[in-house]
Amino acid sequence: MAEPSAAEQSWLQAARDFARRALPAREGPGGPEPPPLDAVLRRLRSAGGGDLPLGYSFISISDLRRQQRIPCCSHLTWSTNEFKEWAHQGQAALPMHSALPRTYLILVGYLTDGRQEDKEKVVDGCLYVKDNTGIIPCELLHFELEWLESLFLFPSWSYIPQTNRSAAGYVEILVDPLPVNLPKEVPDSIPVIYPESAEPLLTSRIPCKKRSKLTVAGELARLGPLLCIRYKTFFFLFLKCFTSAVWVPVLVQKPNQLAWHHILQLGHRYTITGLSMSSLKKSGQRMFVTSVSSCLLPYCAEQPLDNAWQGESTQSSPLEAAEQLSDSLGVEEERPGLTKESKIISYVGTVTKILNVQAGLFLLDNKVCLCLAYQQLLNSARGLRPGAFVELIDVHLLQKPLVSFPFVVLGACLSSTVVLKSFSRLGTPYQPPASSGNLYLQLLFRYNLGIPFYLWLVSLLETFEERFSCFFGRRQLLLSSTHRNPGAAEKFIVPLLQAVRPGREETRDIYNEILAKIHQCPLHKYLTLNPPCQAPSLSAVCRVAEQKSWEGFSPSQLLSPLEAQHMVSQDLNRRLTWSYCTLSARSFQPRLILLGVLRVSSRSSSLQLQDKSRTLPCVISHKDGSPFAHTALLGSLLQVENYQLVVERFLQTDFPSWEQLTNLEHVREKKTSVYVQFYFEDVQVLHAAEGQIQKGLRSGNSSSLRKKDGGSLTSELETPEAKMPKLEDPKPDTHRDENCQKGQSSTRTSCVSHLFLVTQKEGLMLRNYQLPRADGEGRELQRSFQATVLWLGRPRLWSHSGESGNLPELEETSCDGEEGMTQQEALLLFMGKSLRWFPFLHLDGLYRFIVPHCSDLEVFDKLCFSPVPAKFLSRSSCPLCLPVQDTWHLQHETWISCLTEHQLAARSVLRGMDQRISSIPEVLSSSFTGSLVSFSGEIVERSLCASPKNEKPSVTLDLQMQKGSLLARDHTVKLSISVASGSPVVVDVYIAATYLQHLWGLLPGAKILFQNLERKISRFHNVYCTYIASSCVTIVSLPASHLPFPSSPAGEASSPSLVFLSNLQRHLQHLPQARILCHLSCVLTLSLQWVCSLCSSIFKEGRCTRHSPPCPSRTGVRQASAWVLVEDGTGEALVLCRNQHVAAVLGLSLLEWDALQNSVQRRGRVSIQHGEATGTGCVEEPEDLIACYLRSLCRSPLICRPILLDFTLDRKPSKILKPAPLQLRNFQCGEVEFVSQVEPWPSLLCLNVEEVEQEALSYLNSQRIRRTSSHC
Repeated sequence: MAEPSAAEQSWLQAARDFARRALPAREGPGGPEPPPLDAVLRRLRSAGGGDLPLGYSFISISDLRRQQRIPCCSHLTWSTNEFKEWAHQGQAALPMHSALPRTYLILVGYLTDGRQEDKEKVVDGCLYVKDNTGIIPCELLHFELEWLESLFLFPSWSYIPQTNRSAAGYVEILVDPLPVNLPKEVPDSIPVIYPESAEPLLTSRIPCKKRSKLTVAGELARLGPLLCIRYKTFFFLFLKCFTSAVWVPVLVQKPNQLAWHHILQLGHRYTITGLSMSSLKKSGQRMFVTSVSSCLLPYCAEQPLDNAWQGESTQSSPLEAAEQLSDSLGVEEERPGLTKESKIISYVGTVTKILNVQAGLFLLDNKVCLCLAYQQLLNSARGLRPGAFVELIDVHLLQKPLVSFPFVVLGACLSSTVVLKSFSRLGTPYQPPASSGNLYLQLLFRYNLGIPFYLWLVSLLETFEERFSCFFGRRQLLLSSTHRNPGAAEKFIVPLLQAVRPGREETRDIYNEILAKIHQCPLHKYLTLNPPCQAPSLSAVCRVAEQKSWEGFSPSQLLSPLEAQHMVSQDLNRRLTWSYCTLSARSFQPRLILLGVLRVSSRSSSLQLQDKSRTLPCVISHKDGSPFAHTALLGSLLQVENYQLVVERFLQTDFPSWEQLTNLEHVREKKTSVYVQFYFEDVQVLHAAEGQIQKGLRSGNSSSLRKKDGGSLTSELETPEAKMPKLEDPKPDTHRDENCQKGQSSTRTSCVSHLFLVTQKEGLMLRNYQLPRADGEGRELQRSFQATVLWLGRPRLWSHSGESGNLPELEETSCDGEEGMTQQEALLLFMGKSLRWFPFLHLDGLYRFIVPHCSDLEVFDKLCFSPVPAKFLSRSSCPLCLPVQDTWHLQHETWISCLTEHQLAARSVLRGMDQRISSIPEVLSSSFTGSLVSFSGEIVERSLCASPKNEKPSVTLDLQMQKGSLLARDHTVKLSISVASGSPVVVDVYIAATYLQHLWGLLPGAKILFQNLERKISRFHNVYCTYIASSCVTIVSLPASHLPFPSSPAGEASSPSLVFLSNLQRHLQHLPQARILCHLSCVLTLSLQWVCSLCSSIFKEGRCTRHSPPCPSRTGVRQASAWVLVEDGTGEALVLCRNQHVAAVLGLSLLEWDALQNSVQRRGRVSIQHGEATGTGCVEEPEDLIACYLRSLCRSPLICRPILLDFTLDRKPSKILKPAPLQLRNFQCGEVEFVSQVEPWPSLLCLNVEEVEQEALSYLNSQRIRRTSSHC
């Protein structure tokens, strides 16, 4: 024999080193066995045609697990072309995946069932490859019992690591391994009995213990999955008689026999020895049970099997399975609302996608979903990778179990068999299902869910995990309550399951499911499920909300046709610019649940719900009207089911007139802004921010965690109680750590805190803050806000952040009068990241600043500076400014009104420090002298108007403020605020559009707290307020869900009250809308005109009359106005009527009014004036027939009639018709004439005119008389 080459010698030396480390000699029955290396080399030479594979190297199990990070395969005997052909065939099925890369490694090891490796581990029936360095799970397509504990050479194998690199993968044995030593001898055939003879023994009354052990032979008709119940692993098999359908069940539960599960194949014949009979305690069902001495042998018969029973095998070819599935799908009838029965079929297919391995869902052939959740998958779904070929026997076919699920479902129950026919040739990853703490399977078995509910559960949990695992981690979210407190996902899911499954069904009886003659399982019957609720991502929520807001939307919906036809283009398009719609959870099908992590944007200073997809601004209020200030909830995962999703719609349109409102070509741009508003009491905390909730539970905060539906919200949090804070002695550290902002402190966990009371808060604005800087350079305008606060007590040093005790600063006042509570006013400046505290800071709130990793008690004093030089203003007359640092934490403690009894002294001191909140009647009072006002009220109307020219901000400031605003800079929002719903006292608040980008929740019906508005008086002596840089808005209460249409005017929801004209003088300022029964005395003036829709010039004969410059408009708008005098026996009043109300006053029908308006278009304008009216108006031309007709009509006695008039105060009365104060009037009674001095007529604006029939007139008169007598 020739000397080996140097390469071969080097290879052999490496092989010997490998053998010494991984394949030591074993002790045999007759002494030590020979070293296995020689036998391995002989097997290698035999497989390689006599040559050693010098291009390959040995690899141990430990090296394979440690070094190999990507899937790979090794084919010892294949050529390159053979491997390429093999890889190409695998990749052709799934082109999106790449084939397994080839490595040149030799794997040698012992096949074992793992019983001798870990005595404490429960034997799970899996197979392993082991050597002296380690052990690794393996999967084989074919296995023989005599292979156990034998040494094998594996010529073709794949290693599939887990996606979690810290855990080991497994080995797929692609072809049968080559035994290194001779296989064990198989026992000869032995006498047996058959199922037909064994089956009566199970029903016999002879005690089982008195019978001898039996040997039964038969055809394997059914093979159950491996199950592990109460730490005991077992499986059932069913042997069928060769010539009949009689079968007997056999329970295999001995650890040394669990490997049989890998040998058994349906339709094959087997002999099992050492069987005894046993029965279940609960049901009494009988079966054969293997003993420790039982053996599984292949059945050997001298006679060939009869063709009659060969055709009864449950196996089917791929073509037959596909036809069976197609036929089943075609026969199935859609019976919505009715319980359907699933079909049991067999199927073969390729795994094309892993839908959810934790839930046991796989996709076959891109069209069928395989559900293995009802089996335990003790082999951790090894081998079920995309590209693997599987055979399914006796699985349940369910069509459309869930409305939203796109695939047909094949569900494997405990009577189904799943056979892996070939491994995947692709480098697809492997992620095993969790063996313990699997929330999917625990909820499935706890509530005994059918497939429809289980698929809905999976979709909810999948979306939940995808949205929030980036915040809290997947393991934290999907914690199960089996061994610890439930995770956020279980807190979310369990109440939903309890609501849809109130009567918990019976526990699943797995033994009856396996052994019963008539098959019953959770998959047997099902009902197509419409999902009861959904919890999509926030991006999907906003997208659907925007779609719903535009569905069926038409600009004409925002305007009344009677009102729109008289508007010029500018007014018309302005009214269409801004609108909104609100959606609730019931607006979506199915019902929509909001989930999100509570965050604050330092850019917009607004509260937000956030998930992986996007953020959603939110407005949070309390039902008792207290502001939301719960800083402890920041970073917590919230669930909200009762909410209002608001979609603000912004349109840019160029409609010439109301007639074109249906033509959407005039809509140039559509934008939306979506936010949500809800009450804190409707919030459920699914996952609390670490270290935050305990503070909220200990504080005496009235707006902290509250009870919901009779249960305590605190019990839902279930977070460990933090240690009580320990107060440190501040004296030793007073002069330490000159720079605590850099974290240089003696104790890394210590922190400095300071308590303060908010006495005033200003709004978020661009301000010209020039903070002290070393370079002396100025800064550009930056977004900021400021608050005036009162420091309480001295700064304190705490053992660690997040724990501040029970407000010891307020208890300093009770020290026998020796030491009072230290108070010092300061102006806090919030900029940069500290803007996140804007939505939490409110008047009368006690807060605490916490400086983490700091022990310098002078940190606040060192950062303070004077706002003005001392030479201009003494330091004592102006509070010091303190810029709030980005790293400081704000913690809300309580409100002044919620202080405890031992803090009453502090409350009395602080009561006089809060900002005065006025009432709306006080603001409207003529005796009010303040220029800045604060008040609260309810929005009754919201509209857009043009910005006053003298109140527009500068261009530079406006451009910076306009970023993020969806309204044009020339718009101003007008809010009509009343004391309460239906109250007659109303004040108007004007807010420039540039301020609106940070204001949410300004909707009709919402209760608002305004702070620091500027009070103004118009030239008509009307009081109104404007929003300025120092103003601030807080949403106190959300609008009710049953509000009238957004465009409806104030007070339309309630019927106006009936009043007398004599009572108007003292109630005129506070009466938004009322009704009088009056007599129309005369028409003083009447004007009908057509104006250009673009420039408001006179429109005549189809064109605009403006010449300099010429107007191209060809659209005119008709308008009408009239001043009438009415009296009701107690007084007189002037009433301004416009447009359609003029027709009602004149008593003209709709056709007569349209004909009259069309006649006016030829002249452009017609005006008449009562001959006795004061002032000089436009007098009609004598030859004008239309004017003559109108003059005759106005002087007709038919005009003077009783009417029912709805009106409101004319806040801008005409100067022409306004009578002089206290004028003299002549009155005549018979022949006697009187001269008297009378009050001026009040000016009213007509809202509606109704004719009064005789019966109604009598009834209303009687009501007036009754009311008059009751007041006398």
